[in-house]
This record gives sequence, C-alpha cells and structure tokens, in this order.
Amino acid sequence: MSGVGVLDKAVVILAACVDGASLAELVDRTKLPRATAHRLAQALEIHRMLVRDTQGRWRPGPRLGELANAAPDVLLTAAEPLLSALRDATGESGQLYLRRADERICVAAAERASGLRDTVPVGSVLPMTAGSAAQILLAWEPPEAVMPLLPRCKFTGRTLAEVRRRGWAQSVAEREPGVASVSAPIRDRTGRVIAAISISGPIERLGRRPGERHAMAVVRAGQRLSGL
Repeated sequence: MSGVGVLDKAVVILAACVDGASLAELVDRTKLPRATAHRLAQALEIHRMLVRDTQGRWRPGPRLGELANAAPDVLLTAAEPLLSALRDATGESGQLYLRRADERICVAAAERASGLRDTVPVGSVLPMTAGSAAQILLAWEPPEAVMPLLPRCKFTGRTLAEVRRRGWAQSVAEREPGVASVSAPIRDRTGRVIAAISISGPIERLGRRPGERHAMAVVRAGQRLSGL
C-alpha cells in the first residue's frame, strides 16, 4: 500500500473488477464498507476506468487501455539505440525478446545492412524450446514453471544451471540450422528477468563458441536496459 488511502482503495477496487463484480462481490473481495465501495466504483465509472456490463457488474473501462497505449514503452524506447550500438559493435543482428506463455516474441530488432544475417522481423513468434534467448527467459524461472516445458526443449536443465552461473547463454544450430546466437537477461528493478537481449548470425561468422567472443558486449547491453 502507498499510504494514500483513497488511492489504495481505488486500486483495490480496480483489481477486484478484473473479471467483473457486482456491488456485493466488490464488498466481499475488497473488505471495504459497502458505502465506500459503491462511492469509489461510481467515481471510477465516471472517469471511464470502470464500466458496467449488461448484468450491471463493474468491469475495467476503456480509459485504462487508452492510458496504457498512450504511454511510451520505456524498455522499447531505450532498446532501439542500444540494439543498434550492439549490432555495430558485434557486426551481428540484435534482437529483444519477451516471453508470452510457451512462446517468445521479437519486439525490437536491429539488422545488419548487408552480408549474411539472421533476420528476425519484429513481431516474429519463436518457441521457448530452443535458442539462447529461450534459455535466458527460462533460466531464472522457478522449477515448477520450467519442468513441464523441459522435455520438449533442445537444451537441458544443466544448460539452464550453467546460464544462471555465468549470466549469459549461447546456442549453435539449436533454433535453426546454420544459426548461432548469444543472449543475456534484462531485469526489472526487483531483479526479475523480464526480457532477453540477443545477437544472432551465421555459424560461419560467429563460430561454435559465440559467447567467448560476444558475451560481454551482450551482457553489458542487458545491464544498461535493466532497472528501467
């Protein structure tokens, strides 16, 4: 709680309405007095942060989405110049990945202008079962979140332990034949891994131990994007 009473109560009400809530359900979920819950829900409705469905239950309103979409994504904004700098420093294409369930999505990229390259367009959806970025996005997850996926992975639990130990990951022909990559974690202010930053390119150029050459540059880029 922030200590600002009315704000804390409003946030509690918003959270209680995620799946819809009548006034009775709102009181039960928030433990607020009935009059207080009703007054704040009505105020949030006036500001379009809550709306009523056909059954009269409060649900999240359009204003929440409008505010979220209007705000720039701090991570993506900061990542664009860093990915370009990483590409220029390593000579390889750079990518930023976020996890979505059992998939990872490329949300930003900086491609080589010419020559052999591993092109991963922004918006590409890749599996969490192969590749150095997938290793990063799984390595710090709790065992119960990793074990169901691990039998389908091209890497092992021992691989993930090694990733945690050294702080970066590499893969060679794991996701795609002829492609190698190096990845490092991006963390939030609590230290939780929220994204992976990567470089990738042909094995002919990166070699079979790409981390030996490029891990430090990728790790430093990840550190610069952490804690935003």
